[in-house]
Amino acid sequence: MHGTLFDVRRTSNKGVGCDTERVAKDAHHPDLDDVALTTVLAALSDPLRLGLVRLLSDGIERQWGELDAPVAKSTLSHHLKVLRSSGVTRTREEGTRCYVHLRSDELEQRFPGLLPSLLATPGHGATTVGIKQPRQSARDSAPPRPGSGRRTVTNVSPRNN
Repeated sequence: MHGTLFDVRRTSNKGVGCDTERVAKDAHHPDLDDVALTTVLAALSDPLRLGLVRLLSDGIERQWGELDAPVAKSTLSHHLKVLRSSGVTRTREEGTRCYVHLRSDELEQRFPGLLPSLLATPGHGATTVGIKQPRQSARDSAPPRPGSGRRTVTNVSPRNN
């Protein structure tokens, strides 16, 4: 039998969330002077991508993992790549995490009024994308159990013997 039993390229989980090695090596952030309006409009024509732009329009850079979209991580990664390659967003890595922000100032300079027009129109088919709430550990949210080692301090008056 020739070959290997499995192809590591097909069995790894790269592509889910942020693969910092691939983002750093292959990320394409085009100069907006080289981007056609039709390219930006095509990227914004998808309801999920429009929802991502609406979320990112607050100017806050978001970590990929905190984006709460109704799609699989691999699908979200694809949509973020489309926005990045069309010049709408910029992605940066920090350690093992990837962050994304809207290139709003650059887009406004290149296509005046485009983003404000999109954002001023409520909804219009945009998929709602939110921010995941930080997880609360069970220890922080549950009351102490008897014998758990966590004690509740109560005021005890001294005994008079």
